[in-house]
Amino acid sequence: MLMVKSLTKRYDATYAVKDMSFTVHGGEIAVLLGPNGAGKSTTIKSIAGLLKYQGSIEIGSHPNKSIEAKRIFAYVPETPALYEMLTVYEHLEFIVHAYHLENDKQKIEGLLRRFELWDKRDKLGMELSKGMQQKVSICCALLIAPKVIMFDEPMIGLDPKAIKELKSVFVELKEKGCSVLVSTHIIDSIDELWDKVFIMKNGAVVMERTRPELEQRKESLEQLFFKVTEG
Repeated sequence: MLMVKSLTKRYDATYAVKDMSFTVHGGEIAVLLGPNGAGKSTTIKSIAGLLKYQGSIEIGSHPNKSIEAKRIFAYVPETPALYEMLTVYEHLEFIVHAYHLENDKQKIEGLLRRFELWDKRDKLGMELSKGMQQKVSICCALLIAPKVIMFDEPMIGLDPKAIKELKSVFVELKEKGCSVLVSTHIIDSIDELWDKVFIMKNGAVVMERTRPELEQRKESLEQLFFKVTEG
């Protein structure tokens, strides 16, 4: 479970996020939506432990910056950050050693084949396109079998087949009881997948809806988004 409580981040006198709280339970796919400047990036970076903030963030009942939390948490950033001089295969081997995983070569090969990277396994990070870097980042995140996983604009740069595979991954993670949080501008890309949506505006979650609640009101996610953010 991912729990954000009273999250506040201020730059001088300006609040990027103010007193924001939300929860993503195990087996839920939650979506974080909001226009530019709403505070999504600050929220994502705070959860990932990349920023100082006020409030509390728990991952699996552990503080998000603790070793216990990091063991069960994976993050796929919008801009992949690969090591230029490591090969694709070496990136996954690095994750195996960093997380003290069993060196399951079959699992590594399976992930690389699933995202059509097996024939690129000996290429250096610096030689990869943005889309291939994104796929390596996804494979590294999935390798640890996380209990909580966060994706920031995961579809950008991916080819149609990789997008299809990633959507299947979301469903598989949900079925395994993982908490999945996706931050995106592309509403259509996750419209058939989400269980809960958080809509941000001016540094706060101003609307939270579950899929059954939205269906009961006979609204689409796109309609709700524009009503909340432009109304």
